[in-house]
Amino acid sequence: MAGHAEGAVVRAHRDSHAHLHLPAPIGREAREERERLVLRPGATFSSGAGTRAVAEEPDVERTCFERDRDRIVHSTAFRRLAGKTQVVVYPTDHQRTRLTHAIEVAQVATSLARGIGVNVALADAMALGHDCGHGPGGHASEDAFDAFLPGGYDHGPWGADVVLTPLNLCVETLDGIRNHSWSRPAPMTIEGELVSWADRIAYCAHDLEDAIHAGIVSLDDLPREVVAIAGGTRREQLAVFIRSIITTVAETGVVGMDAEVAAALASLRAFNYERIYTRPESVAQSNAVIEVLRGLVEYYCEHPGAMPTDYHGPAEADRVTTAVTYVGGMTDRYAFDMAEERLGWDHDRLPQGIGRGD
Repeated sequence: MAGHAEGAVVRAHRDSHAHLHLPAPIGREAREERERLVLRPGATFSSGAGTRAVAEEPDVERTCFERDRDRIVHSTAFRRLAGKTQVVVYPTDHQRTRLTHAIEVAQVATSLARGIGVNVALADAMALGHDCGHGPGGHASEDAFDAFLPGGYDHGPWGADVVLTPLNLCVETLDGIRNHSWSRPAPMTIEGELVSWADRIAYCAHDLEDAIHAGIVSLDDLPREVVAIAGGTRREQLAVFIRSIITTVAETGVVGMDAEVAAALASLRAFNYERIYTRPESVAQSNAVIEVLRGLVEYYCEHPGAMPTDYHGPAEADRVTTAVTYVGGMTDRYAFDMAEERLGWDHDRLPQGIGRGD
């Protein structure tokens, strides 16, 4: 239980023989210097504590972007992604959640960053945090919350500017999270642009895989041009899409994808929208999610005392935004439980089936 002592050192295993010659710990300053020696011109370099809304002292060990990554992983918002819809409400043990989606986006983003020689830690932080602004029930939550906010609800800006604000992340990390969707302005860094690609690549491939496992579509249904160029499996598709971006950057200097491969990705996404996200069952589920979430926001606006004390807004004008923040932070299951408990919904009225991905 206490490990295995050997003089002044305790080993984890009795038969451990691991040994390494390390003259000194590889701290933040050494890591920053390594970045400047290894990363390509145009990469985003770590610098001290980073540029943050509230100034901090630099960490002894970690770069500023490594700290951001760790803060996101240990945040409540990130943990709650495990209970939020990616495509399937109430997912089974092999279907994606928002959390597993974030991890897969991080895998693609870090593969891209390594392949073109830019900041892996920054890409990892952005990717892991990119969906922390999502509400329960997938993208239907954005449609639900739009009704309550003058500027509408967009999960990227909401995640960066509301949900993750307490983490005091670097401006580059927040920018990549805020602008990862293609409908938003381009991110300020190369790493942010890579995360935008990684998100689309990951969800197109893994949402298809989940839909095939759920029996919604089959591999034979895929457009021929997708299979011919990118293959039919998630593994093949990720390899083709990732390699295309790395090769395109190497050959042109542009963070983009070869036109033929990009057309295959667009065709795959269009197929997913037609056959998965906007199928009648998915639309019915989205409508049910919207009804649940709007009902909950209205309930908490009228009963602010039913929210935890840290969600009690200081003024009447903040009540709607506070209610949206509280409901948006819920997991699917908790939101649906509250619909039964607070709104008196019958269980059979709750959302069922496959949702809309992105």
